[in-house]
Amino acid sequence: MTEKRIQKIKEVLNRRQTDLTVVMDNIHKPQNMAAIARTCDAVGIPEIHVIANYKKHSFLNAKSAAGCKKWINTVSYKTIEDAYSNLKNKGFQILAAHFSEKAQPFRSFDYTGPTAIVLGSELDGISENTASLADHHIIIPMMGMSQSLNVSVAAALILFEAQRQREEKGMYERNSFDRHKFPLEWVYPSVAKKYRVRNLKLPEIEENGNII
Repeated sequence: MTEKRIQKIKEVLNRRQTDLTVVMDNIHKPQNMAAIARTCDAVGIPEIHVIANYKKHSFLNAKSAAGCKKWINTVSYKTIEDAYSNLKNKGFQILAAHFSEKAQPFRSFDYTGPTAIVLGSELDGISENTASLADHHIIIPMMGMSQSLNVSVAAALILFEAQRQREEKGMYERNSFDRHKFPLEWVYPSVAKKYRVRNLKLPEIEENGNII
């Protein structure tokens, strides 16, 4: 592991937005889920939440994930209630991408506080239950004949608006690097795999990237 690589990892960790996330509510196509995960990494989101009956992390093997699976942590749930409960207990506002009478343009919301953006399935969007439990509904204004975008494209538009707002407030300049949160998978993936296979506690890493 080169010094340049270690510095790059530190810079990325410093910019991670732990209070911004995405909830995927029964999105079926792995390529869409993977594309959303890749966008999350691009804007500095370290953890995403998924409600679906499928093998955990399987969608991150899609080509569109472009190797981002080791940079993103995925939390899986059986129900949307479980996901919302976890997030609201941490102080997140829940913004669901959903057409409704109370929906407002996505740019009219403040994304600089703890925020979870909920995205639904390709055909039906989010469920009525998912929508009813959200704090607000957001929409992307459409000027053409089409009434909706591909879910991964919609995610990118919303997330980069969140990034813009957070950049303006200097939220990517926190300098919050903590070597105790240095992911072993980022530096020594093969070593991390061996430890996890044997159910062993992962070793800590020094600030220079060496294993303690």
